[in-house]
This record gives sequence, C-alpha cells and structure tokens, in this order.
Amino acid sequence: MLNFVPRHGAIVAKILDTGYAPLLTKMIGFAEIGMAIWILSGILRRLNVITQILVVAAMNTLEFLLAPDLLLWGKWNALFALLFIVMLYCNEFYWNKTYTHSA
Repeated sequence: MLNFVPRHGAIVAKILDTGYAPLLTKMIGFAEIGMAIWILSGILRRLNVITQILVVAAMNTLEFLLAPDLLLWGKWNALFALLFIVMLYCNEFYWNKTYTHSA
C-alpha cells in the first residue's frame, strides 16, 4: 500500500493490463489488512482459513501463469505458496484440537 515494493504494483499491472494498477494494488492492500483484522478477531476461524487458502491459491496461480518474471523467486514462489497453504490447513484442521464440533 505504501509502495515500498513496486514489484507488487507491476504484478497487478501485468496481470490486469490496466492503468488502474496503483489503485487496485492499494485496494488489495486494504483487503489484506481486513483479512489480518479478521484473523486477529478469531471470528469464524475455519471460514477464515478456507478463505485464506483460496485467495493464496488463486493469487499465486495467476502470478505463476501471467507474471512469473516479476516474482521474487520466479516460479518457485508456487512451492512457497503451497507450503504456506499446507501450514494453514494443518494449523487449523489438524493440529488445532481446541475446536469442538456440534452435533
């Protein structure tokens, strides 16, 4: 959002091929802040994790296919995204034993 990493705006511009990349990059940043607040709130944790997994998977798939040259680790970013997704899933659905299911 503060344009400390101009590569993010370049990725958005390349994927969406639009002059609105700076605005869209800021909107994505605000959405990420909203997600962080949601995470910290603990409200609907499992829905939050599923949403995170879907967003990370979609974002990284688009970047992998449409802008691999702009990624920090190129196509290897997909591996790090997959590891992050596995960690999110395991943390919430496998290692977290505090969640109780209602009948």
